[in-house]
Amino acid sequence: MAASLQLLQFKPVKPSFSFFSRRSAPIICSAAPTPSKSQRSYTITLLPGDGIGPEVISVAKDVLILAGSLEGIKYEFRERLIGGAALDATGVPLPDETLSSAKQSDAVLLGAVGGYKWDNNDKHLKPETALLGLRQELKVFANLRPASVFPQLVDASTLKREVAEGVDLMVVRELTGGIYFGKPRGFGTNEDGEECGFNTEIYAQHEIDRIAHAAFKIARKRNGKLCSVDKANVLEASILWRRRVSAIAQEYPDVELSHMYVDNAAMQLIRNPKQFDTIVTNNIFGDILSDEASMITGSIGMLPSASLGASGPGLFEPIHGSAPDIAGQDKANPFATVLSAAMLLKYGLDEGKAAQRIENAVLDTLNKGLRTGDIYSPGTKLVGCKELGEEIMKSVESNVPSGATV
Repeated sequence: MAASLQLLQFKPVKPSFSFFSRRSAPIICSAAPTPSKSQRSYTITLLPGDGIGPEVISVAKDVLILAGSLEGIKYEFRERLIGGAALDATGVPLPDETLSSAKQSDAVLLGAVGGYKWDNNDKHLKPETALLGLRQELKVFANLRPASVFPQLVDASTLKREVAEGVDLMVVRELTGGIYFGKPRGFGTNEDGEECGFNTEIYAQHEIDRIAHAAFKIARKRNGKLCSVDKANVLEASILWRRRVSAIAQEYPDVELSHMYVDNAAMQLIRNPKQFDTIVTNNIFGDILSDEASMITGSIGMLPSASLGASGPGLFEPIHGSAPDIAGQDKANPFATVLSAAMLLKYGLDEGKAAQRIENAVLDTLNKGLRTGDIYSPGTKLVGCKELGEEIMKSVESNVPSGATV
């Protein structure tokens, strides 16, 4: 079964505490066709990648296996190389074997790519090109990045408690268009003989329309508020963006649409983040704003993401980087990758019960006061990646109800 947006045809479920939306029923993105539950067997491509990637993927894999076994799910895991690890082994950041495995799987779970070792490589030999290529080849155009402040971690935020407490927003980022992929791009010489670099911010109508539809349907399942972020006072691509989003809004009269320039949005996310529920924006703005939003929560190590297309497997990954400075030291925070695995189950495989089991386990583990260094505070227990993973596993097995953890 492949993960897909199907333009987000959601199945209603009973409201419960969910990391992805605390105030409404969890958003379910069902694949089509839906296999019978008697099959319950899926192929998952694992891409540990670089830095802390292998460490956090190892924890997430164990959690997936346990949660799956307890809910009658079986997996076939295919581990493949990507990024710097692939460069060292094969000479390219995205080997054909990796891409083929990803395309043929039901879902893809990625750790992280990149590291200082490859910073000076030519652009086509940088680890990060693998991620862009994978997204493009899988045709995943909608990147969903939730940013919610866990009650247990509100004091870990760098913002005042009254600002951070209760923040629960979703950034819907267009993923395969815009300046990251636009052409022409490259290097040249200007009329004064100086070397220059150039990129193209370009969006076609259909690219804007499909991400707008996705965002409106997500907003409808949350609190009915959508803020479209652009730079329409300067950029032609943003003028078209605003025009198309406004036109599509007519199809969603139950969703309140607002527009905001990206520079103002960056300020408002810090000043009053609770004003936002769902944000939709282009590739580069979404890249920046979602990372900014993540820090409201206290740590980028807490936040997962899902990248979905109209058909085919979805790509699920933590939004943190490879953190080469702590790689191999058992200091990595695996929560974001574990929650990405929960998103994989919920959005990619329509296995909501197993996903909820993992979400409950994360909350239960936080309630026990266990923390990695990035979210540590006085009065909590500092643990490493492996020990935290073991504790999450215990909570997965006990399946503490979400209501008991809030």
